[in-house]
Amino acid sequence: MANLQVVVVTPECTAIDQQADSVTVTLMDGEAGILAGHAPMIGRLAPGELRLVSGGKPNSFYVDGGFVQVADNVVSILTGRVVPVNQIDRTAAEQLLEKTQIAASDKAELVEIKNKTIAQARAQIRLASGR
Repeated sequence: MANLQVVVVTPECTAIDQQADSVTVTLMDGEAGILAGHAPMIGRLAPGELRLVSGGKPNSFYVDGGFVQVADNVVSILTGRVVPVNQIDRTAAEQLLEKTQIAASDKAELVEIKNKTIAQARAQIRLASGR
């Protein structure tokens, strides 16, 4: 029985609003599994996988990073982008990774953007490859 409400919001829309039995998110320092009754928390998401299990059926999504909040059996996720894993374009992610790795980055801001883009592309490739 689903005991968690999962809400995933992007700048464009509410991408996911559904019940789930469990949620697993990729945090900056590892993964976190969330079940009903989880203690309140706020965490920073790394680019990676969002796994939802509803009625014993798993669903996987790629999220671009962002933030997660858990309170009163509601898991709220704010992210720049969410894509079902089966819709990730691996070729585009590989091309983005290659292009970004060779790009010049002589300023601190550009290095930060470059590193974030590399992390996002690698996460997409890993998920598209089936881990």
